[in-house]
Formats: sequence, structure tokens, C-alpha cells
Amino acid sequence: MGARPRRRRAPAASSAAAAAAVVAAAPGPLGALLAAALLAAAGAQQSATVATPVSGASPDLLPRFLLEPEDVYIVKNKPVSLACRATPATQIYFKCNGEWVHQGDHVTQHSTDRSTGLPVMEVRIEITRQQVEKIFGLEEYWCQCVAWSSSGTTKSQKAFVRIAYLRKNFEQEPTAREVSIEQGIVLPCRPPEGIPPAEVEWLRNEELVDPALDANVYVTPEHSLVLRQARLADTANYTCVAKNIVARRRSASAAITVYVDGAWSEWSKWSVCGTECTHWRSRECSEPAPRNGGQECHGAELETRNCTSELCSPAAQGAEDVALYVGLIAVAVCLVLLLLVGVLVYCRKKGGLDADVADSSILTAGFQPVSIKPSKADNPSLLTIQPDLSTATMTYQGSLCPRQDGPAKLQLPNGHLLSPLGAGRHTLHHSSPAAEGADFVARLSTQSYFRSLPRGNTNMAYGTFNFLGGRLMIPNTGISLLIPPDAIPRGKIYEVYLTLHKHEEVRLPLAGCQTLLSPIVSCGPPGVLLTRPAILAMGHCVEASAENWSLRLKKQSCEGTWEDVLQLGAEPCTELYYCQLEAQACYIFTEQLGRFALVGESLSMAASKRLKLVLFAPAACPSLEYNIRVYCLSDTQDALKEVIQLEKQMGGQLIGAPRVLHFKDSYHNLRLSIHDMPSSLWKSKLLASYQEIPFYHIWSGLQPYLHCTFTLERLSPSTCELACKIWIWQVEGDGQSFTINFNIAKDTRFSDWLVPDSEVGSPALVGPSAFKIPFLIRQKIISSLDTPCARGADWRTLAQKLNLDSHLSFYASKPSPTAMILNLWEARHFPNGNLSQLAAAVAEVGKQDGALFAVSEAEC
Repeated sequence: MGARPRRRRAPAASSAAAAAAVVAAAPGPLGALLAAALLAAAGAQQSATVATPVSGASPDLLPRFLLEPEDVYIVKNKPVSLACRATPATQIYFKCNGEWVHQGDHVTQHSTDRSTGLPVMEVRIEITRQQVEKIFGLEEYWCQCVAWSSSGTTKSQKAFVRIAYLRKNFEQEPTAREVSIEQGIVLPCRPPEGIPPAEVEWLRNEELVDPALDANVYVTPEHSLVLRQARLADTANYTCVAKNIVARRRSASAAITVYVDGAWSEWSKWSVCGTECTHWRSRECSEPAPRNGGQECHGAELETRNCTSELCSPAAQGAEDVALYVGLIAVAVCLVLLLLVGVLVYCRKKGGLDADVADSSILTAGFQPVSIKPSKADNPSLLTIQPDLSTATMTYQGSLCPRQDGPAKLQLPNGHLLSPLGAGRHTLHHSSPAAEGADFVARLSTQSYFRSLPRGNTNMAYGTFNFLGGRLMIPNTGISLLIPPDAIPRGKIYEVYLTLHKHEEVRLPLAGCQTLLSPIVSCGPPGVLLTRPAILAMGHCVEASAENWSLRLKKQSCEGTWEDVLQLGAEPCTELYYCQLEAQACYIFTEQLGRFALVGESLSMAASKRLKLVLFAPAACPSLEYNIRVYCLSDTQDALKEVIQLEKQMGGQLIGAPRVLHFKDSYHNLRLSIHDMPSSLWKSKLLASYQEIPFYHIWSGLQPYLHCTFTLERLSPSTCELACKIWIWQVEGDGQSFTINFNIAKDTRFSDWLVPDSEVGSPALVGPSAFKIPFLIRQKIISSLDTPCARGADWRTLAQKLNLDSHLSFYASKPSPTAMILNLWEARHFPNGNLSQLAAAVAEVGKQDGALFAVSEAEC
């Protein structure tokens, strides 16, 4: 009884397949469609057969795949082949993305298995790039074999067909570094996006780095090259190489210099006591000697001191002493005579000078041409401008900022980078009065304001840029500087720096209800010529509203005074500056680099600024005392980074997720208290019921973080579990409560907040790698949207779609408004920007054509 149904179903399958073959032979597309429909019906019938096996049928008669299709990649335009082989099988067809492949596209071979005598059937199809691109972006392209026999059907595994590619630009490239010997080095490398994912290898001076041959070297799973201890032999150029089946890409080479700081040898023995009752000893800077730019030894190489032993017998003064004194007197008389002659000559010549020239030193101090960096003087592309001093005269009333001469590497001073010459009236020999402003900028651009900070400084980034532009970022601070393409004139190369200042380094005067709302950031060198605005991004802690705040952007002048250059919310009074204020960050457009800060003045007691509350405690507690430190800091990334670095040095650990408190201008203090602590296990040493932080200490913003400490005492050394609540609130204002419940010996649940600096991206990105939007696509968008359109399908609509239309007049004042909008998009969305959202916004404008984003693989 069980065999009858099987015999009825088998002919049905065979007949369906045969009918499909007959219909498929019919000419025209109708035959192909009918064949696919019949095959689908046959597949459904056979699937039902497999799902409900026929009673009495042998499972060995079901098709069994000897070869199944496997994942393949299409390289360029070469088609790929998929194959499957099954036994016993009467028919085999491919199904791709749920649709049957036409019978005519199958290449079939029949054979017999010699060991079993069963028929073997093998089928192959070809897949082209055009077939895959038809559904590109909707889903992945896949194919699957379906084999029939008289007992049922069997499906093979899915094989995915992907188009292989490898982008040109690395997501992160290694950067040059100078490290001390035996210091660890991490060179990050994030290869370009590709399918299949690129394999990474490292080159040292063009030779392959093999970690198997050098125990000091290993490559992390994230492709970073790690040198456990730097050696002098590790001084080399390192290159990250990414490759897959399509292409091989090389990153920019990073020069690693391993330097050795000098150290003194032991002092020699004291010399014999001389006739002048002194003896000496010496030492050498040779253990080790400085190498590769390492620091010289500090201190004296020779040391002398008096000796009073019996061997000291001063010689009697004789004829030699008399001759010495006579010679000294004669030299002094000659110097006095020469000085008198010089004064007389100067007085005679002074009468012939222009009476208007009050201080001729300005001709050398204010106009002396120099290059951006002395060590690169042989580079003709660096800034060098020879002033034009003609016979015409003009009067400049005010002060000028001279060049600060010094060695090639200087420390940044605590004051402003430019020091004034002093007020006064000076007559300058110049080409014409009309060129006063341009020449003054030109003279500033020739001056060397670039200063290198000590090695290992985490609050500074710097790089060398040309017309391609780039980006500087200070890790873990939210501070960056975007230099758009063509902002630097072609043929010029600038060394640009970005510095986050500690508040004790810079004095920012505040008056009345003013408060500092952002970090103080410098970018420079000041005075360089930019043809397009750069964008400085930094965080802020203000809850902005027009009725509660008056916000101003301040910039420090070359004389050291702070000036208001922009009032936010009002129409810009100048085209040099513009600020896009968002919830937690501000983006400053500026054509003049310098030192900036965001300052606010409260207009009502409802004005508030955000404070971040962070709790730290010791990671190890060897004593009975245990301190909980509560930090109240401005809600900006740089302030949090500074506290985390401080706690790392102190061996602290985070014991609760940071929280935000809105602190109002109500003149009320901030209070902190601890509650619900088990008295049988712990006791608090706080004498009062709460601690307070004065209002003005917080409101001024000049202290980036303040903290209070709760000192607790365990009643038993075995107590490790701590449970309590910490309340933080402003009197008659907002408050937060922390519930603490953890093990002080082993709880590290919040350690993920402490991100090490080595895990952040490169602080300097140059050229296309600094931008999300490919250059050709950017140019197409600009050319399409810059031209005004009567229907509004231009850059104004794009600004509206991106919510950047608060001050369209600023964009309109620039040669390319669309470029300003795209630059701001880059500054806001790097490195995690979604190009699809930008493309959707451009598409909604309705002016782009179909080829706007049709960029070839080579262009990307």
C-alpha cells in the first residue's frame, strides 16, 4: 500500500519536468515564462514529497549532492560559474533569488557512478555582473540547486555571488611618531572598505614584517602593528598594505623615530688641589649618549670647589700679575674711546634721517621674512614672502605683532602666540596706503607661529596640509579643525596646529553674569591666508534659548585682549565668522585662525548650563578607609577626558554611569550628601549632613571640574560590599541620585567608559581620507546646486533639508554656498556620517540628474 502513492508521484514529477523542457523549447519569451511556471509547480509538488516521505520509499533514492555551489566573487566584469552534481537525479535546476534560471542557461553533463551504478548529473550556469547589479542594494544575490529523483527533491546550500572591490582610501592610516627607547608603539591601520575584506600586512622600509620572526612585534586583530619595546633598529618607515582578490593598496608611510635621551656618566675623581686652592671633577653625557634627536643632559659637565688642604700654597704675586693688570686697563681705555667715536658718528648721521621715523626697529622686526619651519627651508612651497619696501610713506597708528625668533622647537607660552611691539606712532615705508590690510596679513603669514609641544602631549594635533585640505582632531575631546579643499592656496603648504588649553594656562576675563561655556581652543598659525573658511568644532555645555542667553564667540587678538567677533542668533556683522550652534557642539566658520572660546551671559534666572556628574573610587583598597570622589564638571568631552586621565594616574575606577544635571543661574549652591549606608558595615567621616560647592565656582566655568570627597571607613577588613545612595542637587533646582551597590575589590562594570587614547583614530588626516563625500560626487553636487533656481531647487533647499538654514545670508556671501553646506555636513558627521541620508536630501531637492552619483569604481 505504501508503494502506490510513490509510483503515482514519480511520474508526476517526471512529467512536469518533461513538460517544462518541451515548453521551454517554444520560441519567444512566452515559452520561458511557461517553463518557469511549470518548474515552480513541480518544485512545490516535490517539496511536498520531501516534507511527507512516501511510505516504503528508500531514502537512498533521494538525490544526494556530490558537489554544491559555493560563494564566489565577481572581479571587474568577468562572469563566474556555479556548479552542482547530484546522484541519483533525473533533473537539476538552479534557482537564483527565488526565481528559476531558464533551462537554456543550464549546461548539463550525464555520467554513471562506477561504485553504485547510479546516474550522476552535473549542471553549470554562469552569472554576470549585470545580473547581480540589477538587485544591488535590495538584497544579496544568491543561487541554489534543486535536484529531482523518483523519490523526491533535495535542495543544495545557498551560494552568494558578490561583486568584489577594494576602495582606495584607508579609513585610518598610521602616523609618524617619535618615541623613547623601550617605549611601546601602536601603529593603527584600518584598511579600505572591500569585498572580500582586505588582508593586511606591514612593511618596514619596504620589507615585510613577519611577527613569527620577531617576538617584539605582533599584529592585533584590528590590524594595528604593535612594537612591545621600541629599539633603535625600529627607526624606519612603516607602511600598511591592504589587499584582496581585486587590488592591493598602500597607506601613507609613517616615519617612526626611536630616540635616546642622554644621561650622565659617573663623576670622575677630584683632581689634585691646585695653586689657586681649587680642585675639579668632570662627567660626560655618554651613558647613554643622546641619539636621534634625544634630549641632551641637563646640568654642569665640570664642577669645581675650594680645597683647604696643606697642599694648597698660593703663589706670591709677582711681575706676571702686574703685567696682567696693566693689559686689562689698556683694553678698557680702548673700548671707551671706540664707544665715544661711535656715539659721535651716530649723532651726525641722525640729523640726515627722516624726522618722522620714531623707531626704525619696526622695519626689521615687523617685515623680516621667514619660513613656516626652519628645518624645511629648502622647500620652495613653504610660506616665504619678501616685503616690498618702496619710497612712498604711510602712517600706521597702533601696534604690530613681531616675529618671535628662537630655536626650531619652542614651547608654547602661557600667553598669546603673538606679542605686541607696543603702542606708538610709526612711519612705515610701504607700497601704497590701499595695500595696508593685505600687506599686514601677508607679513603675518610669513611669521613662524608653529611651536611643537613636548612629546606625548595629548591636547594638541598638528599636520602639514596643502590645497587638498584635511582634518585635525584631538582624541576623546570632540575638538576638530576641518580644512576644506582649496582653502589653502595652490602652491602653498601650511603646517597647522590645533591646541586645547588648560584653563590655568589662559586668562579669560569675564564680567557680570558671563560664564565660559566651551573649552578654550587655538588653531593656527594666526595670519595665514585662507581662501575658504575652516571649520572649528568643539563642545559646549549650554542649554541654549534666545530668551535666557546671550551667546558670544570670543577671539583673542594679537595684543592678547579678548574681543567679541560674533553674537549668536543675530545676523553676522562680518563675513569672516559664523557659528552653527547645536545641542552639544558648535561649529565655527573662520577665515582667520586664532584662539576661540564660547561665552554666555544669562538674561534670566531660568538660564541653565549642563554639568556632568562622575563618581570615582580607588580600584584597590588596602586600608580601612575608602574615598568616593564626586566630580562636577562641564558637560564637554574634553573635561571628562581630563578627569579620566587624572583618575588613571591616581589608580581610580568609575563606580557609576555619568549623569547630567542642569545648573541654573539662581545663585544657589550645589549640595552633595550620602545616605542609606549600612551602619553595621560602614560609617561616614563626614561631620556635616551635606557638602556644598559655591555657586560662583561652578557658574564661572573657569574651573573645568570641581569635586567633593566622601571618606568612608570599613568596620572590618573583610567588608567588600558597598551599598549607599549619593544625592547631588542645586538648592531649589535640579538634582540627581546615584544608587551605589558594588564590590570594591573586583567590580569593574564601568571600565568600558575609560577609553584608552591608543584606541582613537588618527589626529591628522590629509587629503581625501579626511572627508566622507568622494571628491567627484562633491563637485557634481556643487555644480548642480550652486546655480540659483526660480523654483528653489538649489542650495537653499538643501540647507533646509539638512536643517542648516538659520543664516542663509552667510552661505550666500561665499563663492560656493553649496560647498559651505557640504563642509559643515563633513564637520558634523565625521567619521560616522551616513552618505545615504545626504544622498536622500540631495534627491529631495529635485534638481539632480540620474548621473549625479554614477561614479565608476576607479573614481571612488
